[in-house]
Amino acid sequence: MTTDQTQTAINTTEAYDRLEERVERISNIGNAAGVLQWDQEVIMPEAGTPARAKQLSTLSSLSHELLTDEETGDLLEELEAASDDLTSDQRAVVREVRRTYDRATSVPQDLVEEISETTSNAHPTWTQARKEDDFEQFAPTLEKLVDLKREYAAHIDPDADPYEVLFAEYEPYLDLETAEEILERLRDNLVPLIEAIDESDADLATDAFAGQFDDDDQEALARDALDALGYDWNRGRLDTAPHPFSSGTQFDARVTTRFDEEDLLGSITSVIHEFGHANYTIGLPDEEYATPLGEARDLTVHESQSRLWENHVGRSRPFWDRFLTTARERFPELEDVSPREAYEAANQVYDDNLIRVEADELTYHLHIVIRFEIERDLISGDLAVEDVPEVWNDKYEEYLGVRPDTDAEGCLQDIHWSHGSFGYFPTYSLGSVLAAQLYAAAEDELGDLDERTRAGEFDDLNGWLRENVHQHGKRYTTPDLIESATGEPFTAEYFLEYVDSKYGDLYDLE
Repeated sequence: MTTDQTQTAINTTEAYDRLEERVERISNIGNAAGVLQWDQEVIMPEAGTPARAKQLSTLSSLSHELLTDEETGDLLEELEAASDDLTSDQRAVVREVRRTYDRATSVPQDLVEEISETTSNAHPTWTQARKEDDFEQFAPTLEKLVDLKREYAAHIDPDADPYEVLFAEYEPYLDLETAEEILERLRDNLVPLIEAIDESDADLATDAFAGQFDDDDQEALARDALDALGYDWNRGRLDTAPHPFSSGTQFDARVTTRFDEEDLLGSITSVIHEFGHANYTIGLPDEEYATPLGEARDLTVHESQSRLWENHVGRSRPFWDRFLTTARERFPELEDVSPREAYEAANQVYDDNLIRVEADELTYHLHIVIRFEIERDLISGDLAVEDVPEVWNDKYEEYLGVRPDTDAEGCLQDIHWSHGSFGYFPTYSLGSVLAAQLYAAAEDELGDLDERTRAGEFDDLNGWLRENVHQHGKRYTTPDLIESATGEPFTAEYFLEYVDSKYGDLYDLE
């Protein structure tokens, strides 16, 4: 190596170290904001909102300043020019930082601050509107968020479909066309399947979990479920929130759920879902904390982990063969419920349900389609905010044959729009599709997973996910990660085969 080459290598190393140090500072500001957001949704006093909004706005501003500083751009240019001297992991970090930097430098800082403060104030407004079943309370805030997000998208790419720009915020490497194709494929295949189920004479034990179940006992059972799946309590905790969620880092990955005394099954599936998210977060490499290599690969992959554990494990017959014994210990009134009946109750299909987070595995995707269509029309300007409740109710009647009586069980049920999260919803269905593909690949390599589930042994499945998904962070783009893990491109085939087989058996379909 010549003297010039040696100096270039030294310069490149120094530039990369400086970029990584900057990225770590940005990440830590974001992680601190995440704890404040968790606190706001879980335990913060109601009167704390004005101060919390300003705290989060300040942190958002600091993060934006660091990211968009001229030095960040200079370091990126220097490293991109010397990319041959970088390792593949370093190139991945530069790729991810470049993408974030380009989007951030396109947006004025005052707009970033305004969005942050508006979303912080929107949360209690949404909570109160939902509590009082009054969309008009939330409508002005929603209208402001729609306007702000349109402006945000226009700054990033004035020539692009604004909704596509917003969708890329959550899933940057799967284009919107792919999302639309999968949603259409699901709709086209699930609608006739659901109709066939509706016409079936099969008599499932839908009342297996009927009754009144104390909240404290439900929480104890939720903890039992987390124990059974292997949740790392040293790095997590369980709390309640109006809308279940998971947040944190590989060192502190918290889950929340909610309890309804008449819906024991709902709290179990909810906490297993959030376990999937937290388990992915905990599985990210410790040594890459606060860098892209220690962060989750966007929402499609994140959702695949929660849906895999919720549906392929938590709603499976082998799971209930084992876990029902634990449930009976907490609730002796379940003594006469058989594992088959518990399995049937966990997988009943009912198209008269209005609540997305309580939806069955099939109709769930029609809930997503409705939200996708409404928010896309909102962002495009084809739908006025004031018309959202009526359009929402019309679509529920058209797609699911049921019409909400209240805004609380209709268009106010989800928290996402109060966060300004337009473009988020499609990732739920994309994640479900990916979950089936990943589970099939794991089973192909490990062999039958049912017996392991029946025995309460999840180390092999979790180890496979750690090796093939979790440990990579953002090393790969989403399509590359999927192909690396499963050996083939992203496809809906495994999900459709899975639901056809599972529900064909449950409902005696030909």
